Amino acid sequence: MSQDIILPPIVLTLAGADPTSGAGIQADILTLASMGCHPLSVITAITVQDTRGVQDFMVIDDEWVLDQARAVLEDMPVAAFKVGMIGSIDNVVAIAELVADYPDIPLIYDPVLASGAGDELAREDMIHVLRDMLLPQVTVLTPNSIEARRLAANDADDEEELTVADCAKRLTRLGCDYVFITGTHEPSRDVENRLYDLGGEIRVDTWPRLNGSFHGSGCTLAAAIAGLVARGLAVPEAVKEAQDYTWQALRYGFRPGMGQFIPDRLFWANDDAGDDADKEQDANV
Repeated sequence: MSQDIILPPIVLTLAGADPTSGAGIQADILTLASMGCHPLSVITAITVQDTRGVQDFMVIDDEWVLDQARAVLEDMPVAAFKVGMIGSIDNVVAIAELVADYPDIPLIYDPVLASGAGDELAREDMIHVLRDMLLPQVTVLTPNSIEARRLAANDADDEEELTVADCAKRLTRLGCDYVFITGTHEPSRDVENRLYDLGGEIRVDTWPRLNGSFHGSGCTLAAAIAGLVARGLAVPEAVKEAQDYTWQALRYGFRPGMGQFIPDRLFWANDDAGDDADKEQDANV
């Protein structure tokens, strides 16, 4: 093989496995590959789920998580980390220790605290450890507004619901370089997504709200940001481009089962996807 071949950017994703391939590590792999990146995958949990929700999950032992990651990190150059479902306090500690050994590699963290159908995937004691050990190392945190409030909450002080801006201020003060809060769960006509750093709001992007409920939208968005950062884009530009990619993937989403829609990460390969997607969503709302 020629030594002149240019390697694609390599992204290491650590996440739970989803048998539907709508979310989780399968969603990351599809998204990263569609962006011209080579995905490496470390499984943190095995789930029993379909497009209607999560029935059960089994967390992978933290030593196995570390062994999976270190094997590929010692073999290949990684341009970005993407972390999704972690599953246990032990795995939070393990992943925090792992990424601390690679401080120059950007870390994009999608805090999967519940499934898209609302199934609980992270307890409060795990969230406290996340705040202390992992969030200070995060380059881009990508919570929805519900996740942002859970991560930023301080029960001793918070008598009223935090605003999105308040959440971002607290999370950047914990050490996150950027906090990108999506607005799909907010009561606005359109979806407003906001990017913050320690100095405050950097950008706000508004997107038409799509019909239907989607499985894996957060995974897709975070993986897209990771892929674009790995390709050399600055974070604000990566966030902008990743939103467009994700919105299109959701617009062209399909409903293969009896539950949520799944994003079509290869929408650009389907010439007639848009018309079919609009008809399918209208029929199932």
